[in-house]
Amino acid sequence: MAKAVWNGQTLAESEKIQTVDGTVYFPEETVNRAFLRTSSTSSSCPNKGRARYYTVLVDGQENPDAAWYYPDPKPAARGVKHHVAFWRGVEVTA
Repeated sequence: MAKAVWNGQTLAESEKIQTVDGTVYFPEETVNRAFLRTSSTSSSCPNKGRARYYTVLVDGQENPDAAWYYPDPKPAARGVKHHVAFWRGVEVTA
């Protein structure tokens, strides 16, 4: 069971994850969206495409752009469509 935790709260938990380049991606339906706020940040990966970000908000503390997803990934990364990944201090165990 993979789990993403920040500030004592479980952000996501799933047995069905995707791992790409060492990063764990959780299915959208396993992510607790109550802790996510849409960010205006985006970035580009030559292999996966354009990423969009979420700010994680737990108990009044913000972790800007600590989660990301690929709304329209490139064909080589199609397995991460409808998945969310975490970083910036979010503890991910798999």
